[in-house]
Amino acid sequence: MPDQFRETYGPIALVTGASSGIGLAFAEELAQRGFDLVLTARRTDRLDALAERLLSSHAVRTTVIGCDLADPNAPARILEATRGADIGLVVSNAGFNVKGAFEDTDAAAMARMLTVNCHAPLQLAHGMIPRLKARTRGGIVFTASVEGLIGCPYSAAYSASKALVVALGEALWGEMLGTGIDVLTLCPGATESEATAGMAAMTQLQSAAEVAKLALGNMGEGPTFVPHTHYRQMFEALREQPRSAALAAMAEGMRKRT
Repeated sequence: MPDQFRETYGPIALVTGASSGIGLAFAEELAQRGFDLVLTARRTDRLDALAERLLSSHAVRTTVIGCDLADPNAPARILEATRGADIGLVVSNAGFNVKGAFEDTDAAAMARMLTVNCHAPLQLAHGMIPRLKARTRGGIVFTASVEGLIGCPYSAAYSASKALVVALGEALWGEMLGTGIDVLTLCPGATESEATAGMAAMTQLQSAAEVAKLALGNMGEGPTFVPHTHYRQMFEALREQPRSAALAAMAEGMRKRT
C-alpha cells in the first residue's frame, strides 16, 4: 500500500505552512512514505532544520521555499519555483485564525487572514491543477476546519474563510471526477499545536500527526473529511438542527466561556 500511494501521488509533494502544526506533520508523514518534498513557510530556519532531519531519517530530498502567503504574489512565486518539478500531491495547508467578537477583530489581521486562508489555496489550485491533469494522477488536500461547515459565532471571519475552502474543495472534487486527481478537504477540530499549547481549557485535542496520517489514509474518500470522531458527531448534530437554533446555542455557549 505505501508503494501504491507513492505511485499515485508521488514522487514529490508540495506542503504549505510546513514549519509547524499539521503542515509539519504532513511533511513528516509524507517523508516516511518516501516522498521528496517542496516545503513552504515564512520561517525558513525551521524548514531548513526539518529538511536536514528528513534527509537523515528517511533519505528524502527537500526543497525549501521561504514565503509569506499574506503576500498576494506568493502563490505565483511558488508556482514559478516549482515549474518542472514532478509534484503529484499538493497539500494546501497554510492558514491562521483570529477569534473573538467580530467588531473587536483587527481589520488588518482579517485582511491578512483572508489572503492566507482563501487567496493562496485558490491560486495554488488554479496553477497546479493543469500540471496534475497532465500527469493523469495525483491529489490535492485543502486544510479547512470544522468551523467552515457552519457559521461559528465569535469566530466569524475565520469561519467564513474556511467555508470558502470547504466550498472550493467540494467543487473541485466534483470537477476532478474521472481525471485521476483526488481532492480532499480536511476539516480538523481542535488540534495540538503551538497555538493551543497554552490553552488549558481546550479539550478533545487531536495530535497533528494523527490528523495528517488519517487525511492521507482517506485521500480517496472525499469530498470532505473530519478526522476526529467527537467533532464529526458534534458538527453533524449541529447541521441537522434548524440553523437558527444551532447558531443560537453556539453563541450562548461561547458567551458563557468569556
